[in-house]
Amino acid sequence: MRVGNAAGRCCSFLIWTIACSVTEAQTTAESYHFGTVVGKIEPCSSLTGIRNGSSFNLLEEGNAVECRNVVQLNGSQWCSFVKTTEDCKLDSGFIDYLRGAVCGFPHHLLPLAIALYAIWLFYLFVFLGTTAEVFFCPNLAAIAASLKLSHNVAGVTFLALGNGAPDVFSAIVAFSDPRTANLAIGALFGAGIFVTTVVAGGVTLARPFIVASRPFLRDVIFYMAAVFWTFLVLYFGSIDLGQALGYLALYVIYVLTVIISSIIYKKGKNHARAPVYTSEPEICDTEDSNPSCIRTLVHEDLSEYQPLIANEASKSTPAILLDSLNPIDLQKWRRSRLPWKIFKCLTLPIETLLLICIPVVDTNQEDHNWKRPLNCLQVVTGSVACILTFKSGNYGLLRVNGQFPVWALVLLIALIIAMLIFFTTKNEEPPKYHCVFSLIGFLFSTILINTVATEIVNLLRTFGIIFNLSNTVLGLTLLAWGNSIGDLFSDITLARQGYPRMAIAACFGGIIFNMLFGIGLSSLIEMSYHNNVVQINHDGLLDWILVGSLGLSLVMSFIFIPIQKFKLRKSYGIFLVSYYILFVIVALLTEAGVIHI
Repeated sequence: MRVGNAAGRCCSFLIWTIACSVTEAQTTAESYHFGTVVGKIEPCSSLTGIRNGSSFNLLEEGNAVECRNVVQLNGSQWCSFVKTTEDCKLDSGFIDYLRGAVCGFPHHLLPLAIALYAIWLFYLFVFLGTTAEVFFCPNLAAIAASLKLSHNVAGVTFLALGNGAPDVFSAIVAFSDPRTANLAIGALFGAGIFVTTVVAGGVTLARPFIVASRPFLRDVIFYMAAVFWTFLVLYFGSIDLGQALGYLALYVIYVLTVIISSIIYKKGKNHARAPVYTSEPEICDTEDSNPSCIRTLVHEDLSEYQPLIANEASKSTPAILLDSLNPIDLQKWRRSRLPWKIFKCLTLPIETLLLICIPVVDTNQEDHNWKRPLNCLQVVTGSVACILTFKSGNYGLLRVNGQFPVWALVLLIALIIAMLIFFTTKNEEPPKYHCVFSLIGFLFSTILINTVATEIVNLLRTFGIIFNLSNTVLGLTLLAWGNSIGDLFSDITLARQGYPRMAIAACFGGIIFNMLFGIGLSSLIEMSYHNNVVQINHDGLLDWILVGSLGLSLVMSFIFIPIQKFKLRKSYGIFLVSYYILFVIVALLTEAGVIHI
């Protein structure tokens, strides 16, 4: 576990202070920010190895010793190289995956370590998806309801953040380190291609339909603008303050366009002589492409699996606590098939942990999911869990006046607040301030999502070093698949249930938020450390293939779908899936050097 006693970004400087002189430490630490080209970094450890005549002098003098050069050494030298090379050290996260793999296992057992890491990566993705879908998004929906936002505004703002939380937080974490910045680019573009081809194609294969023309064209145009903007950023190799704000401004324009077009559509619909009948329910008309429709309908379709609301007044407080801590719906368990039951058993520890730590306000329930003993417990456990995971526990392990740990102070304050809530509320009636729990749940889930995203990025970087793969490839494959697989299943399920228009709208509308906020917000966060300019180093031909493939898929959809009079048939779905398979093959061949310039 890599938990230090420093705070924030100052932690990274302590490593340099121990390894080098004060002057060298400051110079090298600055080189790890976005403002410096990676090729100019000269870590102190690599310089020390060169001075001592070590075999680690793999590159010409004057260049950096990169961590991925470990694969060029004999297996017996891997551990020493990783321990002494500064580029192999991590600035965040709890587990040093690379050192654990090459030093914790004999070299001939490295495949075993990789297999264990693959299983752990699967659990991290499940943790990330469960937190975002079950805890993060419902609380955002409750916040939107408390603010009395309209359906369109909530859908393209709060609920778009809920749907895109894994992508956005993964991008923010990846952008925070120049060594993994390309991971964010690869993930955002890779997820975009996956969703607009595989997911959209799967929706079309599940249920051919006629797409809503104006929302579709609107979303594709805005997404093409975002992709072209990112192409320019990669071409010039930097993002300044104006460009970062431009990303966010473009999304604001998109939101306003959605709202205005919805108002115009509804006014035209009200003045029509005859009512317009569609296969969509009234809550989600054809001009409404926001993700909130999907979550509302899925919730309603799964309502038959929900247990009947029991009379909380007849239950004791311990009984309510025990019932609320059970993450398994017995009715759904009995009706489900064996694969689902096996998966549920594997994810049970994750769901139980999250259930204990994160409160959820559900406006679709009569009591808004008020569970008095559980909510009081969540205030305590969630506060402690967040302070011990925020910034890898750096703040939680600090000591007030050098004696009293911060985590103990947070625990004491949380206990007092929980006791006040418990003794001033009733089991059967939620308090007037119950909406505050949605803010608490939003904060807790944000911290946990960011923590898990950090571990995923560090683990993927470890895979990249061991297999000598670029971060771009890891981003467009593993990270993009992990963050988008939930969209694949939910959108195809929605299409099968008779709502293909909303499923296809989510494919093109939701990823606009991921692209614009994933890059714009990440850049703004990092600019405070880099004089309002963030340097972006690309992976050459692979990046241009990535950008070109996404742009080409959008252009084809923009041209071919109107030519087909907006009728999506199974043949077009097969074409989209085939296009994605071809893209992955070309990307992997480029990474292997088979395709090159």
